[in-house]
Amino acid sequence: MSSSAEVVRPSRAVIIAAGMGKRLQPFTDVMPKSLVPVAGREMMFRILDCCRSQGVDEFVIIRGYKADVMQQRKAEFGEGVRFVENADYERNNILQSLFKAEADLQGPLYISYSDIFWAPEVSKALAEASGDICLVIDTDYATVYEGRTDHPLSQGELSTLDADGFVNKVGKCSCDFSVAFGEFIGLAKFSAKGTQLLVETYKELEKEYAGTTDKPFVRAPSWSQAYLCDLLEYMIEKKGAKMTPVPIKGLWREIDTLQDKAKADAEVTW
Repeated sequence: MSSSAEVVRPSRAVIIAAGMGKRLQPFTDVMPKSLVPVAGREMMFRILDCCRSQGVDEFVIIRGYKADVMQQRKAEFGEGVRFVENADYERNNILQSLFKAEADLQGPLYISYSDIFWAPEVSKALAEASGDICLVIDTDYATVYEGRTDHPLSQGELSTLDADGFVNKVGKCSCDFSVAFGEFIGLAKFSAKGTQLLVETYKELEKEYAGTTDKPFVRAPSWSQAYLCDLLEYMIEKKGAKMTPVPIKGLWREIDTLQDKAKADAEVTW
């Protein structure tokens, strides 16, 4: 799969927001992880703000844990938001959660985790990037991890580049820190062609793993527990997918633990 030089500006974003967020208790005792406020605003609403700033007007949010709270607060999400249910959120992981919205995985779109947020400059850089699959990668990731003892660097989704400058490794434990180009932050852009390859590859694998979802997949312990990164790397290795890095230096945060929240509350000003 060659990479297009065309700049695609999607109007749809798919946000994966079904997880339980146990490490953010007691906040997540009463709300989903994405609605935990950080530096004065809920992570989900920060994501929606940034996407809207680049012309996105359709949002598909995959929800699971505390879905009732999202429903009660739906008016706060603004226009153009639809929810898709992941009733299996306690038994699956990011990849399977994403494909609960399979019917909406068509045409150009953004895909985002929901326990992250970023500065508006990051949205602009991604919107202006060319390529069929563009991954936002923080090259200053080590700085973000300073003092992050509850979520060490070993849990980061690190990436490396090939000789042509495309991503060739991405995911947890994908490479040694010393050779990493940066960390994939959980935000990506797909052209229609890129989305089609994503879905076609998943469907092929779904058939292969039918009845054996406990078998390992790439670096995941099982198909049912796979991450989006596992599928992306499989696409690179088996389908020849060209994935364009969109490098940033900081200007984002992942909020996975109470320590992450306290640090961002104290430091984030954007």
